[in-house]
Amino acid sequence: MSALGAPRQTGAARGNHERGTGERVRRRSPKTWAQRGGLSSVLFALPLLLIFGIFSWWPIVRSVIMSFQKTNLVGDPKWVGWKNFEYVLTDPDLPTAIRNTLFFALLALVIGFPIPLVAAVLISSVRRRKGLYSALAYLPVVVPPVVAVLLWKFFYDGAKDGVFNTLLGYVGIGPYTWLSSPSLAMPALVLEATWAAAGGTVIIYLAALISVPDELYDAAEVDGAGIWRKIWHVSMPQLRGVLLITFILQIIGTVQVFLEPYLFTDGGPANATLTILLMIYDYGFGRSLGGNYGAATALSVMLAGFLAILSLIYFKLTSGWSKS
Repeated sequence: MSALGAPRQTGAARGNHERGTGERVRRRSPKTWAQRGGLSSVLFALPLLLIFGIFSWWPIVRSVIMSFQKTNLVGDPKWVGWKNFEYVLTDPDLPTAIRNTLFFALLALVIGFPIPLVAAVLISSVRRRKGLYSALAYLPVVVPPVVAVLLWKFFYDGAKDGVFNTLLGYVGIGPYTWLSSPSLAMPALVLEATWAAAGGTVIIYLAALISVPDELYDAAEVDGAGIWRKIWHVSMPQLRGVLLITFILQIIGTVQVFLEPYLFTDGGPANATLTILLMIYDYGFGRSLGGNYGAATALSVMLAGFLAILSLIYFKLTSGWSKS
């Protein structure tokens, strides 16, 4: 008993009392969402969200709406329902555009997908002047796309004294009418597109290869592995996740090819390079003065839906591969 007659509390009892008091204080005055910084975070991000919504999501929503309308962007739009989609699906040029687009994508994967990978592996394997080789590989990306196309269009001159025909003439090949031949026009476009875009992918692969521990290469060398076995058994497994991402990105990019067929051949010769995006452009700007924007947006929505479904299926099927 204390001097005042109250029982003395033990240390454990005092600790329990203090903890109980602290818990009651915390329960009585919890920090609100705003006090924890939620409001300031929203206010900070609100301008960015508004800009992103106005310039990214609103055009998508507006395109979906326009795909069900007949409009020339000047007068009042008229709601036509599914007629724009019916018009696009019954267009006799659509099968040709789909076939050419898939052919371009296939050629771009066969030619353009392995070249950046091989270049990145070779650059990462050299011991001197890696920066110079990386800069040379990335240099075509710096060239403006329109300038690159016009430059290659000059190279593809079908005359005997054209640049490529002259070079091939030294070994007794050619001459070829590159852009005027239905069988050569699409491969010619793929070569230019690969040259123009491969540099960015090379840099991505180089960044991934830098993260591969040197101990793995040293262990493989101790086991007697040569350069190609090191690439296959060490580099490639470490690049699996990056390869899966760049593969689907290249598919999406090649399916949306527009600049090359538009500037090189305008879809010719004989629709040999007509692509889906070129059809969308023709619907909106090329076939009539007013433009069939409803059909253009309808085809755009169908293409976007196809790519979205393809991406979902791809990531579903490869989710286990990227983690293994």
